[in-house]
Amino acid sequence: MKRKFLKFLFSATLMLSSLLYVGCTNLEEKVFDTISTDTFFRTEPEFLAALVPVYANLRSIAWAYYNINQHTSDETMVPQRGGDWGDNGKWRQLHQHTWDKSHPDINDAWNNAYDGVARVNYMIPQFEKAPETIKSKKRFIAELKFLRAFHYYMLIDFFGGVPIVTVPRLDFSNLPARNTRQEVFDFIIKETTESINDLPATVPDVEYGRVTKGTANALLAKMYLNAGVWTGTPQWQKAVDACNAVINSGNYKLSPKYFDNFVVSNQKSPENIFVAPSLAQDGLGLTMNMRTLHYNQHPQSPWNGFCTIAEYYNSFDKSDERFKIFLSGQAFDVLTGAPVNNRQGAPLIFTLDVPMIGANENNGIRVLKWAVDPAQLGGHAGNDYAIFRYADILLIKAEALNELNGPTAESVGLVNSVRARVFSPEKPISPSNKDGFRTAILAERGFELGWEGIRRQDLIRHGKFQNAWSNKAVSEGFRNLFAIPQFQIDTNPKLAQNPGY
Repeated sequence: MKRKFLKFLFSATLMLSSLLYVGCTNLEEKVFDTISTDTFFRTEPEFLAALVPVYANLRSIAWAYYNINQHTSDETMVPQRGGDWGDNGKWRQLHQHTWDKSHPDINDAWNNAYDGVARVNYMIPQFEKAPETIKSKKRFIAELKFLRAFHYYMLIDFFGGVPIVTVPRLDFSNLPARNTRQEVFDFIIKETTESINDLPATVPDVEYGRVTKGTANALLAKMYLNAGVWTGTPQWQKAVDACNAVINSGNYKLSPKYFDNFVVSNQKSPENIFVAPSLAQDGLGLTMNMRTLHYNQHPQSPWNGFCTIAEYYNSFDKSDERFKIFLSGQAFDVLTGAPVNNRQGAPLIFTLDVPMIGANENNGIRVLKWAVDPAQLGGHAGNDYAIFRYADILLIKAEALNELNGPTAESVGLVNSVRARVFSPEKPISPSNKDGFRTAILAERGFELGWEGIRRQDLIRHGKFQNAWSNKAVSEGFRNLFAIPQFQIDTNPKLAQNPGY
């Protein structure tokens, strides 16, 4: 069913490429009306097709958004291996917190988010003019408003206050200045809250990937979880309430097996709340495994880049099922299981030690979290990327309850429910005070959600983002926000730079 929906999704994207603008670089919209809106927006299928390109933009999350989240954390690094992975120092800058306002991935993250905003802004007026005979009109508009709010969720996290743009076309002689971070926060909450009533509780298999009430409540949980950092006012009870809305819906549950969340057919996971679907087709699939595996571990020649660091690897209990994400020691072909050699013909042995510059091809333990897709094409696999999943909601609620009341049977039980499926026999935690439980929750989030592009946000919230770790010294507090990309400031001088840059 996923593939049937995605075939429609991507074919509709191509069909409408001439109707829609080509993006929102520098907050600009370029509309090409080769298909008249007067003749196209008439039927329910046409409106659904017009919605699809907004969803398609979510695929960009696995690139710049993921990179600047993941590689600034204490989970991942990309060493320079001879002439490979130097890339003008961009990976080293992320890992060592030395990026500046010209970093290409930071600029791409800005562009990708505002591209999503622009797609929504162009579509909403078309949908608002839809006749009442379009039965899903309210739902369509609610989906669009949620998706715009989600793109602002990424922007507020990375950049703080940014321009709130809701019009389909800008006055380029009077481009918008930055709104405050509080104003952006309030806008996201308002848009998300208002969308909930018109969103469905669930969707049929043929609509897999579309937004639901659970998706919107999960975003609210994320917003309230980070409210203390983003606005200066913690909102722990509201975080609990949003989590309860997801939990009490009865539409989600923990998968009995942890790794079922990452198999090729992970669209069947009961934990999926919001996903960016993938297809095993060139340009349409997930490439996480290609980024970490050695060239010789798969016939499609992976890229031998991403690895973990000693602190993250050593933080795991070796009896934890989740420890199996690590590939250490003798390397094997991931399809045949046969041992493989390095490019010089010697056995390929992955080691924990890894320098930032001058690494060998064997340095660094690799992480294989998403199952290998035998049908992948050009390195693009069919595993879906879960943006929000149920285990995260349980841990958010536990963290919020701890901040309100310290460890209780309920809050500790939530964490232990996540741990129960990965230990045999079970190894429940029993914290005695708020500080100890806070530390345990951050650690558990690292075990459960590692390499999913979440850790940076968690480290900032827990005051650990500036810490030193392998190949990184203590960094400055202003690094909690990224620089407003210089390319954007050059285009719109009203975009005042973040402090420190």
